[in-house]
Amino acid sequence: MTSPDATCWTLIRAAAGGDPAARERFARVYLAVVKAYLDVRWRGAKHDVEDAAQDVFVECFRAGGVLEKADPEKGGGFRAFLLGAVRNVARRLEARKRLDAQLPADLPADDTGPAEAFDRAWARSLLKEAARVQETAAAQVGPAAVRRVELLRLRFGEGLPIRDIAARWKIEAAKLHHEYATARNEFRTALRGVVAFHHPCATDGEIDWRCGELLSLIS
Repeated sequence: MTSPDATCWTLIRAAAGGDPAARERFARVYLAVVKAYLDVRWRGAKHDVEDAAQDVFVECFRAGGVLEKADPEKGGGFRAFLLGAVRNVARRLEARKRLDAQLPADLPADDTGPAEAFDRAWARSLLKEAARVQETAAAQVGPAAVRRVELLRLRFGEGLPIRDIAARWKIEAAKLHHEYATARNEFRTALRGVVAFHHPCATDGEIDWRCGELLSLIS
């Protein structure tokens, strides 16, 4: 989130216009989401997934391409638009050459599984972006905030209980529980900002609901 007024549509328009920083960020946030969909749709044909993911981004960035056609007024937001874009690229590649006959012959008639993989990867991507936002903010606040980011990493990334982290850091567990609550609130604030970035017209209640939905998708 580069400014208080920035939204995913700001990023999309800048990327469509050729801005290198916007395109780099677009790829960083969404590449894993695109690949997750393709990987499940094509059952792990890794080489084909890499090539097709690049085709999706070529379609996104080219003049008159996907990003220029993105319409913020359509329902579902950019998540639904990106899902439709990657689905269309996949279908076009399948129809054109079946990826040189390297795809399974019995692809499913619908893409419920790939769409679910897309949603889970979308959730992971936004949560990762929220962690990056929290870490950036913490670096500006000071060492205590940076340590709270590390606390969340140890708690969720390594699965350590608070009592073990307290022992490692030689701090009272009760005090660390208080820091843990603060860290979670800071992450929640960062996540709300990321969700608002992708859903600029959402109400506070809708943002809270979407945050809960993201967390449920990876639980």
